[in-house]
Amino acid sequence: MDVSLLAFEWTDTSRHWLIEVPIRIAVYIAVALVVRYVVHRMIDRATTTRERRTPPLVRRLRDRVPSSATSDQVIARRQQRAQTIGSVLKSTVSIVLLVWVVLAVLNVVGVNIAPFIASAGVVGLAIGFGAQNLVRDFVTGVFMLLEDQYGVGDTVDLGEAVGEVESVGLRITTVRDIDGTLWYVRNGEIARVGNMSQEYAVARIEVPVALTADVDRAEQVAVQAAEEAVADPALAAKVLGEPQMLGVQEFSPDLIKLRMTVKVRPNAQWAVQRKLRRAILRAYDTHGIDLPYPGGRIQAVGE
Repeated sequence: MDVSLLAFEWTDTSRHWLIEVPIRIAVYIAVALVVRYVVHRMIDRATTTRERRTPPLVRRLRDRVPSSATSDQVIARRQQRAQTIGSVLKSTVSIVLLVWVVLAVLNVVGVNIAPFIASAGVVGLAIGFGAQNLVRDFVTGVFMLLEDQYGVGDTVDLGEAVGEVESVGLRITTVRDIDGTLWYVRNGEIARVGNMSQEYAVARIEVPVALTADVDRAEQVAVQAAEEAVADPALAAKVLGEPQMLGVQEFSPDLIKLRMTVKVRPNAQWAVQRKLRRAILRAYDTHGIDLPYPGGRIQAVGE
């Protein structure tokens, strides 16, 4: 009687450990793999397109593409943004499913998972504290992408790095400055962003005149020269408004400085400034308005 009872208990235990437990573990793993495959496919469909179109994932997100960008640049910018966000989503899904499978398997084999959950919280806190810079870079990068603070092709001011954005990642943003230096900027270290490529820009032109010059006449000549310059078709495409003379910006023992502004397209302010400075200086030379330099003229101002 005792022998048969022992044989029955051994058979029931074997059936549990050799059949039920492996099957349940296999089911959990299979479910996790299927869910991961389905979710990843959904993310891929939302972040990639076969044709040159905007990925569905970013269609409803805030978009601040420069008005001067071409259609190809706009699509490329949106696709890179969607792919980066998609990689974050896929990594998050994989980590969540992995944690769920591990806890489910431990529960199946009879291990009390409560201490593991508590320990995971402590370990996660320790890792987060030790890698807080990495976490800050990652979180900042996610918000920058979601808010579209800047993108590839934008001209930005990130503090010490000023130039054109070449790539935007979750941890690092690369910026090429005017000297050709490629700056690698950690997203977590970016305290503020000055984007010069969104909506519009303002070309600011400051022209010095001599103390003996007629200020009213100098202002009129400058405005007339600027209006004639922006009427040129080559420059008109970059200008969004009329030149505005603000008046005397600076007064010193050596000169009087006049300031003028013009609303222009993004990234066009520097080219417009150079063209208008040349036009105004040539107009001053033509109308006899003295500059604060020896002789009162700049003879080298030509085409």
